Amino acid sequence: MADEQLAAAGTEGEAAQQQFAMQRIYVKDASFESPATPDIFRQNWQPNINVDLNTKSQVADDTGNHEVTLTITVTAKQDNKSAFLVEIQQAGIFFVAGIEGEQLRQILATVAPNILFPYAREAVDNMVIKGGFPPLMLAPVNFDALYQQAMAQQQAQEAAPTDGSTH
Repeated sequence: MADEQLAAAGTEGEAAQQQFAMQRIYVKDASFESPATPDIFRQNWQPNINVDLNTKSQVADDTGNHEVTLTITVTAKQDNKSAFLVEIQQAGIFFVAGIEGEQLRQILATVAPNILFPYAREAVDNMVIKGGFPPLMLAPVNFDALYQQAMAQQQAQEAAPTDGSTH
């Protein structure tokens, strides 16, 4: 019992040293293009929407701050004509202490984008509406699943033969 309490106290001490805090959220870049206007407004609106997501992180300074940038690119095509293209780079500065290696990579690839996504989704919707198009609310994204998928792909690539032969 005493050993369990010591183990729990050790775990709590380690957890107390680990810190993750949002410092700032901001738009790093935003663009909206609508090359087919005004002709596109005369058509029955049934677009083909494509959404691309990308995240990247980098050390912002030597005090534990990291910048995470979530890039969302939305293209809408109507009858093979580009109706609009929206790109937003929603970024944030996150303070991280006591977390390193794989755990740090996972937090920066999952927790930070989960925080940034609602801001980016709102920015995309606002730009689309201001461009004269119907609202576009992006569906929620499971960044944990995307991270796991990326890790599985990376492991599969590392395990693949490199001599060019196929099996």
